[in-house]
Order: sequence, then C-alpha cells, then structure tokens
Amino acid sequence: MRITFLGTGAAGGVPLYGCCCAACSVAKTNAVFAREPCSALIESGTTRILIDGGLMDLHKRFAPGELDAIVLTHFHPDHVQGLFHLRWGKGPSIPVFMPPDPDGCADLFRHPGILDFNPQKAFSAFEIGGLKVTPVPLIHSKPTFGYVFEVTGGPRFAYLTDTRGLPHDTQHFLQTMKPDGLAIDCSFPPSDQPKGHNDWTMALNCIQAVDPARAWLIHISHELDNWRQSTNPDLPNRIKVAQDGDRVDFTLPS
Repeated sequence: MRITFLGTGAAGGVPLYGCCCAACSVAKTNAVFAREPCSALIESGTTRILIDGGLMDLHKRFAPGELDAIVLTHFHPDHVQGLFHLRWGKGPSIPVFMPPDPDGCADLFRHPGILDFNPQKAFSAFEIGGLKVTPVPLIHSKPTFGYVFEVTGGPRFAYLTDTRGLPHDTQHFLQTMKPDGLAIDCSFPPSDQPKGHNDWTMALNCIQAVDPARAWLIHISHELDNWRQSTNPDLPNRIKVAQDGDRVDFTLPS
C-alpha cells in the first residue's frame, strides 16, 4: 500500500495570498515548501483511491477510469472544490463515499454529473478494490469522517483531517486496531485557545494516545510553518511533518 500526500495545506494554503511572513516568502520562491489543499492518493495493487477533492486540477491529474473511488472527509470547499470541474466530465461514473451530510456543498448533490455520491455510516466498513475502508467520526463544524485503510492481513493506515481532538469512540477504535501509519490534522502552533482544528500540542497528544508505528502531520497552515521555522521544535523520529508530494510505502509482513 502506498500513500502519496498530494496536498498538505490548511484552507488558504501556503503561500497564503497576500502574506509576507517567513513561511509564505520561502514558499513563493521554493515550491518544495508550498502546500496545496489537503488531499492524498491511496494505492494498493491496481486500486487507486483519492482522499478529498480540494485540488483544483483533478480533471487534469486523473484520466477517466484512473480512480476507483473518491472518499470525502467533509464538504468544506477546500476539500471538495475540485469536484465542481470534475463532475461535468465524460466517461465512467466515479463512486464518492462521504459522511451523511444532507447539505453537502453548493449544488453538488443536485447536479452530480459523473459523481456517484454514497453516504456512509461511522465504523461501518466497506470495500474498494482490495482495500477495506472504515469511516471514523471526527470533531469538526460539519459532519466529518476520517478513514482507516486496510489491506487484508497487511498494513493499516488512518487519515484524520479535519478535527479538533478525537471522539472517544474513534480514539478507542484506533487504539484497538493499532495502525501502522496515521496522518492527522495539525493546523496551528501551540495555543491556549485552539480554533476548530488541532494545534501542535493536540495533534501530538492524539498521536501519543493512538500510538501508531509512524505518523505524519497534515492540514498545515502558514502560521504553523512560520512557527516551526522560528522555533525548530523537536519531533520523535516516528513523526514527520508531511510535505506535498511525499510518498510512503507500507509492505506486507514477511
């Protein structure tokens, strides 16, 4: 199973429009430090699953038939805006798995085009190709799922954005199944009053509670990148701050 972090940015991305902070200034001159909307590609064998549709060039990145499915964490624009172009395409329909949000975003439900929306239930696993996928509820301002991807008899990977902490049932589920890898929302520097997303401290606390073999911080804002540049905080070896384009391979146990 391979995970490619297509985008690792919070809403607004990095560089943020009009911002001249150190992180945004570096990202303007070096694309390695730029962050597009948070999204990932999961591949296992011939199965390819896109997590979230916030990238605005989905209709150019993926040819018809290249994606087996899209799984949506929630319907905020930075996670679905690329679907507005994709839906008017031609070719086979694309299954879209999603939390049960009757509002969706704008008119996606009224005019889905080639997108086939399928609401899911928390903790009710379904299969896409050779992958078992389990939705887990998160804490956000709209109905939001994280997803656990599992190869039968093989690695397990949890993708958790957007959230502020973890619900008790989700944390217990993850602790019990012990994922080999976990990617989690870490939008802001440490704060006495965190907003609607994890800050640095909350994200690390979630990782410590779940105790995965490896972890990646995602949904990064320019504020967090700016803070990291100025403080250079330590991280355990098993935890990394993901960058756009990073790839991670998980192999079957020998």
